Formats: sequence, structure tokens, C-alpha cells
Amino acid sequence: MASQAAAVEAGESASGGISRREFLYYIWGASIALVSLQGAGLLLWFLIPRFREGEFGGTFKVSMGDVPPVNSAPINFAEGRFWLVNLDTTQPNELMYQASDEPNPIQGVAAIYKVCTHLGCIYAWTPTNSRFECPCHGSKYRLDGRRVESPAPRSLDRFLVQALADDETTVLAEASLSDDFYQPLSLPSGTAFIRVDTGSRKQGPSLPLLCEFQGNCP
Repeated sequence: MASQAAAVEAGESASGGISRREFLYYIWGASIALVSLQGAGLLLWFLIPRFREGEFGGTFKVSMGDVPPVNSAPINFAEGRFWLVNLDTTQPNELMYQASDEPNPIQGVAAIYKVCTHLGCIYAWTPTNSRFECPCHGSKYRLDGRRVESPAPRSLDRFLVQALADDETTVLAEASLSDDFYQPLSLPSGTAFIRVDTGSRKQGPSLPLLCEFQGNCP
């Protein structure tokens, strides 16, 4: 019987077909490949983060009624780990103004990450001094997140901000990038909601300290 099977396989090979052994090898190889692909798919499924709306790392919708007035104290969104600010240096006050080294007006809404750029402490808004202050090592920032006092090496990070229509899905505008940093978003007519994407963060630039804020310009 063994000799007959070998003869059959030899005949199949000679006739240009595949032998039973080769067929079994192909089936075995295909099975291994399928199992490997399934394993890789499951690994990617667990490795790729998936965030629900309103969860840090995901998106947050803010109604226009919850957006702070221009150049007023920021609003804290603890779940998203950001402060929402509304800026306009054409209407300066003690919280926000255009510094001498800022050539263009700063206008629009920005979402500022709540972590100090020095060593990662959680800073707070200090109404008596009209600025953000870090309790760990004394770093201070203006309303828009620009450094006022070191040891912070750079300004505060920002998240992507988008303006949404009243259907809560149509994007009317989104924050632009300048030097790989999100600029404040001027809200277009018809904006009903702000969407903040905490999964899209850009590091603050290393601008000079604001000497005007401290009153110690040379």
C-alpha cells in the first residue's frame, strides 16, 4: 500500500500536479498564516487606544454658553484636563494684552493643557494675580499660556479646537498651526459648539519670558 501511495504521488508530480504531501504542506502553511494574522489583529485591537467622547484622550463638546467671555478668567474642564480661554488683545485688560514682541493680535478660543511644562505638576488659575501659577516650583503663565516666570522651559501646551454647527457634527472651522503650535480659533458665525480634541496636543513654544507682566523689562 505504501508503495502504491508513493507511486501515486510520483505520478502526480510527473504529470505537473501537486502531490498529497505538498497539498498538506500548503494547507498547513495557510492555517499558520491565518492564525498569525488573527493574532496580529487582536494585538493591534488592544494596543490602539479607543476613547469615548468626554473622556481624556478623546473629544469634548462645549456649548457656546459655556465658553468664557473675552479676556475673562478661564473655565476649568477637569475631565478633559484643559482650561478653555477666550482671547482678544484688541480689547486688552490685566488678564490679556499684546506684548511688545507680539506683532499680531491674539484672538480666539484656545484649550490649554493643565500640566506645567516644567515637571508635570498641575497648575491653577490665581485670580488675585490674574495668571496661571504652578504650586510645585513657581512657574507662572499668562491667560493664553505664555510663560511669565521660569523655571518652566516653554509656554503651556494646547489641544486642537474646532467650531461646530448646531447639528454638533459639521465642522465650521478649526485651529490652525503656526510653528507646529495651535493658534486660538476665531469662531465663525453659526458656531453652536466647541469641540476640543485632547488626543491632539501640541507643545508650547519656548518664547521669552513676559517681562511686561512682571514689570521688570530692561
